[in-house]
Amino acid sequence: QVQFVESGGDLVQPGGSLRLSCTASENIFSFRDAVWYRQRPGKPRSYLARISPSGTTNYAGFVKGRFSVSKDKVKNLVYLQMNSLIPEDTAVYYCNTDPPENWGQGTQVTVSS
Repeated sequence: QVQFVESGGDLVQPGGSLRLSCTASENIFSFRDAVWYRQRPGKPRSYLARISPSGTTNYAGFVKGRFSVSKDKVKNLVYLQMNSLIPEDTAVYYCNTDPPENWGQGTQVTVSS
């Protein structure tokens, strides 16, 4: 079964930036969309952004203009660049496909002064 590993989460001040990375144990992103999700404290997991095998991207409305998804096909990595972070972006961030496979551990992002 495919496994996902997310990294790059950290404590950052409001207005700051982070770049999250995701890798999969298989080259699944070459034929399925890579999707970023997050789970805020006490909330259900929610969709953030996706990138197709051909590079087409899509974003949830509340992150459009602040977050950017990209990928490195050679390294089998998917990235989520997050700018202008706000405290409401505090969450555990996950990558997966659609429909989701097994969930990884996620990476914690905390936005606080």
